Amino acid sequence: MKVFIIATTAISGVLLLLLSLASENTQLFARNYPLLLGLNITVAIGLIGLVGWLVTQLLREHRAAVFGSRLKLRLFAAFAALAVAPGALIYVLSVSFVSRSVDSWFNVRIEQALEGGLNLGRNTLDYVSADLLEKARAMARELADTPLIRRDARMDVLREQAGAASATLFSSAGRVLSTSSAATRLVPPLPSPSQLRQARQGAGFAAVDTDSGDGLTVRALVFVGSASLASDAPVLQLTQPLPASLAQNAEAVQSAYRDYEELSLARAGLKRIFALTLTLALLLALLSALAVAFVISRRMSAPLSILARGTDAVMQGDFSPIPAVASRDELGTLTQSFRRMTQQLEDARAQAERSRAETEAARTYLEGVLGNLSAGVLAFSPSTKLRAANQGAMAILGDTLDGWETMTLAQWPRHPELRDTIVAAIDEGHESWSRQIDIPDPFGPAKTLLIRGSQLPAAGGGGFVVVFDDITQLISAQRSAAWGEVARRLAHEIKNPLTPIQLSAERLQFKLSDRLDPDGQKMLARATTTIVEQVEAMKNMVNAFRDYARLPAPALAPLDLNHLVDEVLGLYETSAARIERQLATDLPDVAGDAGQLRQVIHNLLQNAQDALAEADTPCIQIQTRRRGGRAELAVRDNGSGFPPQVLARAFEPYVTSKARGTGLGLAIVKKIVDEHEGRIEIENVAPHGAEIRISLPLAA
Repeated sequence: MKVFIIATTAISGVLLLLLSLASENTQLFARNYPLLLGLNITVAIGLIGLVGWLVTQLLREHRAAVFGSRLKLRLFAAFAALAVAPGALIYVLSVSFVSRSVDSWFNVRIEQALEGGLNLGRNTLDYVSADLLEKARAMARELADTPLIRRDARMDVLREQAGAASATLFSSAGRVLSTSSAATRLVPPLPSPSQLRQARQGAGFAAVDTDSGDGLTVRALVFVGSASLASDAPVLQLTQPLPASLAQNAEAVQSAYRDYEELSLARAGLKRIFALTLTLALLLALLSALAVAFVISRRMSAPLSILARGTDAVMQGDFSPIPAVASRDELGTLTQSFRRMTQQLEDARAQAERSRAETEAARTYLEGVLGNLSAGVLAFSPSTKLRAANQGAMAILGDTLDGWETMTLAQWPRHPELRDTIVAAIDEGHESWSRQIDIPDPFGPAKTLLIRGSQLPAAGGGGFVVVFDDITQLISAQRSAAWGEVARRLAHEIKNPLTPIQLSAERLQFKLSDRLDPDGQKMLARATTTIVEQVEAMKNMVNAFRDYARLPAPALAPLDLNHLVDEVLGLYETSAARIERQLATDLPDVAGDAGQLRQVIHNLLQNAQDALAEADTPCIQIQTRRRGGRAELAVRDNGSGFPPQVLARAFEPYVTSKARGTGLGLAIVKKIVDEHEGRIEIENVAPHGAEIRISLPLAA
């Protein structure tokens, strides 16, 4: 609004200056009267609109009960009254004075004097023109009777007698026939076609020539001879310049009369433009008063408004310092005190916020650490209500634990083994304790958990913290290592006597067969055959133990897994089971040992084939595919599947559901897969059967 007021005031000042300049120059005033009138009316309308807008804003703020609006309205009314009352009086007097002053500019006697002077000048010019025309006629008659040979000399004499400045005889085509001049000008001024037409239509032509560059000149044109009206008659021209003083006086009288007429025509316009200018001045005064009222009221109400906004902000919890007020009175002092108070509150809140942020950062850091721990962490209150649980605990338990914060540990609806173990340990009252339990896993074999707990310091609120790890793989690895050592010793201790036993049985068969009767021979053959077969079985078992205990490190190289599968499947073409293969065509090479992976595939197919002994329609499915950044091999059968007790420990040595199995097949597979940095999973599938999946890294 300030910019608009300044711009309007500047435009008004420019218009007043233009009006002042126009008043000094009647021609400029008459030429720019419509523009000045339109601009003044436009500015007046703009000022009226601005004043109306200010009044509307004040009333709107007053109706909306804006803080300080009543003070602004009172100041507005006071300044408006101070501006309008004297302004209206001055306006009425000024309009009356301007109207009378403009009327006093115009007087009947002045107008008559100007008209008389103008008529006098016109009569003088008409007299000089008529006299020169008469002399031209007389000179034309003399030249008509003068022979052509003497015409030039005669023209000089006649010109001097007539007192003309120049005399020129033109042909009808405009060619100069003869000329005489008192001046040094060689080329006489030519008459215009319109002047020739006027001379031909009458008895001659005479007029004051204002087109000449030498001032005012009287020009007279007549035709020479009896054929003066003919189209080919010569034309005589006489010119006589007027005195400079006479020309100047005539021009001055004519200019004064013209200015007076223009001013007379603009009399009503002057009155209107002056009235509009005074109206504009009144509106400017009113606008200035309103602007001052706004400025003063705003300065007076600004501290109060700032205090009101600051109070509302404090009520809403915003302690930001209020803006500084450049005032040294009591309101300014009060505002500064309030500002210091809010600044102190803001500093205190900022300090509290920093402390909270530090605490939150520490908590976030602790959560980040706990979230990246593979171990599960549970924090309990002194009443055993759950305070916190990390992602590791949720992953091990396979539960989000949502909504369990309101329950005590004894009220947990799931995980009874973990619940009862922790409750019993807490009830014992030890500061720290350790337990190992097995918990069922609905998605696989049971998990073995190592649980450790301790009491939290009472200074921090007390409570308990429980940390537990899934040591299933660790236990399996320990068992595998132990079985490896057992297998190595068994292979060493058992293999040595097997060969002598087999050789002794065969020797008995060879030595005693001829000495016995047929029944004895049959009994001997049956006994020795049994011994040899059992020894051979023992050798196979010992070899399996040896292979498990002395499995060499794999020689990793890029390997086509599909080609290896096809190669092993070639050994099972005569199998009673139907084998379905689904090999991915875009499978990349894996990093593996061909011999060991061939043994893995052979063991998996052999296990699947053994599981199909009682199946009606035996079927084995072998599939390769790429999953993520690894290659996956899956072998599925539709046999009876694994018993639950075997499924939980399927990869441990000597765990088998087969009557004649050693339990080392899957253990060797697991060990080879681990050496290849792979993963192996086993599960029963619906409606019956089992599936083993192996995931291997791709070749670099």
